[in-house]
Amino acid sequence: MQNTFSQLIGGFSLFDVLDILIVAFVLYKMILLIRGTRAVQLLKGIVVILLATGVSSALQLNALNWLLDKILTIGLFAIPVVFQPELRRGLEQLGRGKFFSWSSTAVLEEEDIPKMISEVTKATQVLSKNKIGALVVIERETGLSDYFESGIPIGAVVSSELLINIFIPNTPLHDGAVMMRGNRVVAASCFLPLSDSTRISKELGTRHRAGIGITEVSDALVVIVSEETGTVSVAVHGEITRNLDEQSFRELLTTHLAPAKQSGFSLFGRKAGS
Repeated sequence: MQNTFSQLIGGFSLFDVLDILIVAFVLYKMILLIRGTRAVQLLKGIVVILLATGVSSALQLNALNWLLDKILTIGLFAIPVVFQPELRRGLEQLGRGKFFSWSSTAVLEEEDIPKMISEVTKATQVLSKNKIGALVVIERETGLSDYFESGIPIGAVVSSELLINIFIPNTPLHDGAVMMRGNRVVAASCFLPLSDSTRISKELGTRHRAGIGITEVSDALVVIVSEETGTVSVAVHGEITRNLDEQSFRELLTTHLAPAKQSGFSLFGRKAGS
């Protein structure tokens, strides 16, 4: 054992160390590239399939191993399609020289949650009373960087005044969604995917369908204020809860954004299509 280890160390050169460091750096930048996007969840699914394949092979579960092996084979052709946005972003960043830059993602600290909820609640009530339409997306576990890039970068700490000013009619940023990550407004005037669900009430327009649509492809929480009626709604997990007053709105946000402090979950108002 000692002789083998000595031979391994003896054959290790400075170029080998450099090679390992370069590979480690590239892998690190690739992880940063997909962090904050939906590709993270897809990558977790791939890891689960790889682990299941290894376990089925070790336990000689031939039928299951054959099935997983075929899934992996098909997956090799599907990866370029599934990760197309991330691959495109990576090539763009490499061309702009940003691949070698250092970046960080804002994270919502536990002590910031009450203040953030308070600011969003105050802004929502003002917008509702004045019947000013609004669409606010709060990112959670699933990254939404793809949608951030469709809008105008803001990068400011959230405040009720900022949110109200963004949605004032006939201003440059009022049309589209505001995207929040942590306690910061990342971007405004962002485009969201529209929901194709047939369960959504016909009285709901494009703003509500966009709010529901983003929750169907992520775990984001979306705040929607109707321009016609001033009704406040919250969409999460593909469902929308409507006709929220100030107290129920604050409680619903607290339930989803600070679940550790809540003992249960209840829906307020009524859901779409009910």
